[in-house]
Amino acid sequence: MKKIIIYTLTFVLLTILFAGIAVPANAKVKVLKAVSFLPKNHPLCAMIHVWVNRVNDKCKDAIKIDWVGGPEVIPGFDQAEALRKNTVQVIFNPTAYYAPIFPEGNAFPLSKLTMQEERKPGGFYDFMVKRHKRIGMMFIGTWLYDPFYLRVNRPVKSVKDLKGLKMRTAALYDKMMKKLGMIPVTVKFGDTYTALERGLVDGFGWATLGPADWGWLKNCKYIIDIPFYTRQNTLILMNLDVWNSLGKKVQDEIMDITVKFEPDMVAYFKKAIAKEWEKYDKMGIKRIKFSPEDTKIYLDAAYNSMWEDLEKKIPDLVPTLKKLTGNI
Repeated sequence: MKKIIIYTLTFVLLTILFAGIAVPANAKVKVLKAVSFLPKNHPLCAMIHVWVNRVNDKCKDAIKIDWVGGPEVIPGFDQAEALRKNTVQVIFNPTAYYAPIFPEGNAFPLSKLTMQEERKPGGFYDFMVKRHKRIGMMFIGTWLYDPFYLRVNRPVKSVKDLKGLKMRTAALYDKMMKKLGMIPVTVKFGDTYTALERGLVDGFGWATLGPADWGWLKNCKYIIDIPFYTRQNTLILMNLDVWNSLGKKVQDEIMDITVKFEPDMVAYFKKAIAKEWEKYDKMGIKRIKFSPEDTKIYLDAAYNSMWEDLEKKIPDLVPTLKKLTGNI
């Protein structure tokens, strides 16, 4: 009987010992669930994969980011709240999607600085980190570079010709459209092709990449070749409590990866955008330019409409935001 007890105890101890040897490293790894407001295979998400892979490779002993999908997992407008509730730990989301709780986020596309300039100590980046912490988020960096353009289904010669056009809109540029006398129409992403084909809308706003592949340009062959909001508002965000739990070493590694990632990301998209313009030319997309006077009116509508909205919502912050974004 004593032998049986000894053998049993020995077996249990060895089992515990080998179990401890087999899994110590993996037991410490935190899995952070991530979602994006666009599908994972979307062309605009190409560099998110790069950032995730770099973080997972460098920080593999501490964390693993599991990018589970896009709006099919959690709708884009619900992702910020899911992050705050720690349902997910990382999101790749535009500030326009959580503007009701963070109106100052609409200052991002108004910035006239490079991302490197924004990261100077005490600058725009540091300010936005502090502001995001107030709503339970850690602002880490930016994952997209691609200026916005308006496309229309007819030739227009001046800003006056834009009045009355029905435009598929998004939260970012509906104010600009209204300022130019256009009629913003909310159309789901998946319904945009049909809306253009049936003439329910006369055009749309979007970045450079994407519309050609989705067929949106089939019935919308004119692009107003005046880019606006060249500084994207698409951010890498982490739940603040999760960020604080990572420890300084991992935090520093993630920030170092992101600082080096951003210029690589911009370079990638600039090459992709150049190729996209070549595609536009082959498709017969017509580029529309306005007179210098109308170009100023057009760009003023884009930027002033956003500043005016911020003046209404957060008047005390606007002077600081203008200074930090290089607007004064």
